[in-house]
Amino acid sequence: MKWLAVAAALFAVSPAAAQEQWYTLASPDGVNAVVIGADAGGTVTYAVERRGERVIAASPIVLDLANNSLGYGMTVTGTEAASADTRYPMVAGKALEGRDHYRQLTVHFEEQGGDKRKMDVVVRAYDDGIAFRIVLPIQPTTAAAIIRYERTGFYFPRAYQCWGFNVGKFGSSHEGEFDPVDTTRMRDHNLFDLPFVCETGKAAFALAEADLLDFAGMYLTGRGDGGLGLQLKLSPSLDDPRIAVHTRVGSPIVTPWRVVMLADATGQLVESTILTNLSTPSRIADTSWIKPGLTTWDWWNGPVIARYPGKRTSTEVSKALIDFSAENGIPYAMVDEGWYAGAGGGGVRRPGVDLTRWSDAINIEEVAGYAKSKGVRLWLWTHWQALDDQMEEALTLYERLGIAGIKVDFMDRDDQWMVNWYSKLLAAAARHHLMVDLHGAYPPRGLTRTYPNFVTQEGVMGAEYNKWSRRVTARHNVMLAFTRGLLGPMDYTPGGFHNASPADFKIRNDLPMVQTTRAHGLALYVVFESALGSVADSPDSYAESPAGFEFVRGVPASWDETRYVAGATGEYIVVARRKGTTWYLGAIADGGRTVSVPLRFLGPRRYDMTLWSDGDTASAVVKSERRVGADDMVELVLKPTGGAAAVFKVK
Repeated sequence: MKWLAVAAALFAVSPAAAQEQWYTLASPDGVNAVVIGADAGGTVTYAVERRGERVIAASPIVLDLANNSLGYGMTVTGTEAASADTRYPMVAGKALEGRDHYRQLTVHFEEQGGDKRKMDVVVRAYDDGIAFRIVLPIQPTTAAAIIRYERTGFYFPRAYQCWGFNVGKFGSSHEGEFDPVDTTRMRDHNLFDLPFVCETGKAAFALAEADLLDFAGMYLTGRGDGGLGLQLKLSPSLDDPRIAVHTRVGSPIVTPWRVVMLADATGQLVESTILTNLSTPSRIADTSWIKPGLTTWDWWNGPVIARYPGKRTSTEVSKALIDFSAENGIPYAMVDEGWYAGAGGGGVRRPGVDLTRWSDAINIEEVAGYAKSKGVRLWLWTHWQALDDQMEEALTLYERLGIAGIKVDFMDRDDQWMVNWYSKLLAAAARHHLMVDLHGAYPPRGLTRTYPNFVTQEGVMGAEYNKWSRRVTARHNVMLAFTRGLLGPMDYTPGGFHNASPADFKIRNDLPMVQTTRAHGLALYVVFESALGSVADSPDSYAESPAGFEFVRGVPASWDETRYVAGATGEYIVVARRKGTTWYLGAIADGGRTVSVPLRFLGPRRYDMTLWSDGDTASAVVKSERRVGADDMVELVLKPTGGAAAVFKVK
């Protein structure tokens, strides 16, 4: 096997000689490689290379168990090589299907002394990254182990230009900015969320995690020894912060995949499906009922519906939104917090709430029936603890009422218990043919493949922050495309049509403003991925500002193909996505710039292009049309905080 190289070297050590054992596994295209083995001291170690250049320096793979560590004083006892090239359907997401094409090496380690405990490391090399996971076979000393810590490192051979979100603590909603990180000053009291994105000068990589099931979520922290790079940190148990993972008696211990996404440029990582490739295949046999689409929403805009002043969660407002959805071909309408008996506490579950009864202002059964008569289906918001108390009873009722999906909020945890609760919820929802939007959620780990009814999630600082802060800037949006957006769908909730320059922006709860141009806002539907696309503003706002709304009405919520076209990290990005034979393009920028966009992604056909670009004011949109082909260039003049959106239809 040319893609697997083995090297062993003897080093004189005291008191006896130890052997370094190294194995190099190359990706199918030969560009990426991972080197794994045991160093002279017996520490299980790996490194990552791209085109022969070391990207991740030699780093440890070590678990801290109940009373000791595993990963030191090890020797290699054998290896097993494998490979695969298969395809699987992606029910909703950035592509119609994923290609799981990899080469794999399982390395068997055993302690040189003591109990001679065993540890396997499974390594995979893909064309778009490498991944590895620890597997502890069933053995007397680990059959009922506790994992306190994982000491896996991601060490850097030199300082890199990186971006990260220093979330600061466990137990959060994962909502914040990805900022530049001085990699020479990372400390062990820092706590970085995923992904952590870097440029080396010749390559780009993002540190991530996949197939998080029955385990604690992964964070990154400074090494603490003064060296460059990061160390993995697990989300602790709420019951005992000294414990991260309780394993099952008589079962092997299997960690999630630790992932290094790789490309020549940061923006190219947008195309990667490595996280779903690595995740457990679908546990839902029939997925025909899972339908991506846009939804109106009764919360973000205030709402302000002229004929129903002061009424948000009400039968009247819900019917008005359903009418608006039906008139504009929008398949869904969302009823947010406040509709069920005893609701109204936001992030606090009030005593006595009942998800099977309605509040006085709204009759969900009547609203659901009205929606059905209009060809629209409802999404319902719930607090996760209230849902946990009444899960089967509530979901049974929602299925009977024809509800399309549930938006579950305020989990704000990624400890092992909550990770398992996600699976419990998604499996139960699937039994009742309900799609799920998880708010107050940790960022994606590829779970949309395992449970395709999990169509979107928060874990992002989105447009809701415009209601109470100035934090959602154009630069923030651009950074999300290069960071959080790499991991999977995000319920950012675009669609705000009260556009203002940063100087004119005002914080307000009703009819909130957005501090980007209208064209920038349109482009977010293409640049950001979400199988439940939000039409967040008031029907009155869209009626008063029809320019650009025609693009929103027609934009898909799931895609057959995704292409990165151009960009610079944190400055601007241009993304193209295909649905059927139609291509859509989105461009967003922080500062003003002119971008010449090649249309090679179109292929051999000719297309009619409709372009929405920046006008003279933040809310103005200029619409233009022309015939184009793959040999053409489109010049986009992006204003400060600006953008552009385009549709290419086959002529």
